[in-house]
Amino acid sequence: MSIFEKLPQALLPWYYENRRELPWRQDKEPYHIWLSEIMLQQTRVEAVKSYYRRFLDALPTVEDLANCDDDALHKLWEGLGYYSRVRNLKKAAQVIVKAGEFPGEYADVLALPGVGEYTAGAICSIAYDQPTPAVDGNVLRVISRLTEDETPIDLPAYKASVRERLAQVYPLEAGDFTQALMELGATVCGPNRKPDCENCPCREFCGSAIHGTAEKFPVKLPKRAKKEEEKTVFILSCDGQFALQKRRESGLLAGLWQYPNVPGKLETEQALLIVEKMGLKPKNVLRQVERSHIFTHIVWQMRGFYLEVAEPAGDFIWLTREQIEAEAALPTAFRQFF
Repeated sequence: MSIFEKLPQALLPWYYENRRELPWRQDKEPYHIWLSEIMLQQTRVEAVKSYYRRFLDALPTVEDLANCDDDALHKLWEGLGYYSRVRNLKKAAQVIVKAGEFPGEYADVLALPGVGEYTAGAICSIAYDQPTPAVDGNVLRVISRLTEDETPIDLPAYKASVRERLAQVYPLEAGDFTQALMELGATVCGPNRKPDCENCPCREFCGSAIHGTAEKFPVKLPKRAKKEEEKTVFILSCDGQFALQKRRESGLLAGLWQYPNVPGKLETEQALLIVEKMGLKPKNVLRQVERSHIFTHIVWQMRGFYLEVAEPAGDFIWLTREQIEAEAALPTAFRQFF
């Protein structure tokens, strides 16, 4: 019996006894599973819990999501990052509403905006018990350690090979098996730490556990250096109101709110001249701070100027702190100045 064939009988009993109680594991509603999987991309489980509950309280159905105002939607997502995810959620919801029901076939789920092979596999296996593997970094780590495979896990061909081999051994409890693999990779065989081989249900047939090589796996390709961009950010205030503007509808942080900003790190005199060109009259420079924010491929190095101006003019909207908290979705890159 191969390592892959041994996985279901080892993982399922362990999963039933050790699985975490997570809000998206309470039912098999495709909308709930889809939402949780999108939220969990690049985001920690603990961080997602409160967002998931708040999102469903506000938008309990796919129809509610499809019809939600963009600003309100972005506000619900504020702080989760990777805002293209929520924009694609709404686009996909509109497709689903137009079709009349959530798709039940893998190819149709995969065709939804923002849904890749992993998410489609998770939805179809967990919601419909179809033998469609959901292969992400956690699963790839587990498999590479089980098999002591030195192939870099970020090669598309390796991921495709793992998906194909897993599909051949899926049990009838497909959704539970998918979640068991996820659970093992997120806990016992988790990232950035020594695996807990003593408590692993696969230790008797795991090559890495047997040979003591677990910390050598997974192998990854060298990371590319992130591009750095410098920006000067203006936190402009007048009588308790702050200047905000909308970002353009495409590109990074599309359609979100931001503090006014320009490329490059300006000195104080240069910054004051820019503010005047915005049609404002600077009164006081309150303070200057240095901040940074890391995106997937870019690092922003930012200098922030807190400036008091004479009147709330210029091509901006002016909101109080309370209004910003309630209405304007500020991405984390700018919210750190708030």
